[in-house]
Amino acid sequence: LLFFFFFLSEEGNTQQWAKQYDNVDEFNCDVSLVTKAGMHGFVNKSGKVVIPLIYEDALHCTEGLAAVKKDGKWGFVDSAGNEIVAPQYNDANSFATGLAVVMKGEKFGFIDRTGKAVIPLSYDNATSFSEGLAAVNKNGLWGFIDKTGKILGQHKGYPFYTVGQRKGLDIALGKPAFVTEIIPETNTVVLGDESDLNR
Repeated sequence: LLFFFFFLSEEGNTQQWAKQYDNVDEFNCDVSLVTKAGMHGFVNKSGKVVIPLIYEDALHCTEGLAAVKKDGKWGFVDSAGNEIVAPQYNDANSFATGLAVVMKGEKFGFIDRTGKAVIPLSYDNATSFSEGLAAVNKNGLWGFIDKTGKILGQHKGYPFYTVGQRKGLDIALGKPAFVTEIIPETNTVVLGDESDLNR
């Protein structure tokens, strides 16, 4: 009974500190993204501000880093608020499997957790890595690259594929691949294992 009362007290405290913000997101990397008067920052589980609300925009913390926008440019901070990658990108995604998609000028590429461009910013569009692959667009053709930047296959556009398709993908992954999702708005064809079809 005492434990239950303590839990309610903690929950009540959470509700109290959360009320001062316009938006409070879920916790990732032990911090929660919060918004107040259009500015973004992060708090810890007790509601203490650990990354000041000084950013124009921010994304959830993943893999220990959060993408933040300041003075119109995106960079990355760790969950303690230390600047890891100075704001310099026109756009950025959260880290996934050790790499983040970034855009500088009109070109997309991938950086590692130190900010080093490990896959050059040479693509017209790109998506985050998932299961070791990322979709990239260059000169109107979409394809898939691995984490070394090696092109594993290209496609001519989503209308040429159907969910469940296995043959005619023109990609060598070393294992059977299936079209698991098609996103017409971005001309994206998502590949996965057969088990991904049943989700």
